Amino acid sequence: MEKELKNLIEKWEGRRGNLIMIFHEIQNRYGYVPRDISLKLSEILDVPLARIYEVLTFYNYFNLNKPGKHTISICMGTACYLKGAGEVLKEFREILNINEGETTQDGNFSLVTVRCLGCCGIAPAVTVNGKVYGKVDKAQVADILSEYTESRDRVNEKT
Repeated sequence: MEKELKNLIEKWEGRRGNLIMIFHEIQNRYGYVPRDISLKLSEILDVPLARIYEVLTFYNYFNLNKPGKHTISICMGTACYLKGAGEVLKEFREILNINEGETTQDGNFSLVTVRCLGCCGIAPAVTVNGKVYGKVDKAQVADILSEYTESRDRVNEKT
């Protein structure tokens, strides 16, 4: 890992905003920015860990936690919100027993909210791993989740 990290640093060395670009590449590879990599990056670059996390936490794009196998994105843009996205989100939270930005204990699902999916005509909209579900209501949430679990009973048991 250290050699790979050093190669990545060399690739962006001397460029403006290089720390952000390094984080982008790390997240593209792992799906998030692991703590051990942040620590090693701080050491190699001789940048305080506080500065590393200052950048990571400033930008909503970067994840500090390992994402689940399936990422559920709930649109909270104006059209989706007005058409009931809040109730849909509440149902996902209750069934999965997690809040936004969290991952289920089994690592199967991550739940995030987004400002807009660009699907206003089918509001409220939800995506799971990029697959779009439109005009979603809370009664459909268990069925959507069952597409990504081994058995419907597991979803109903509040995974």
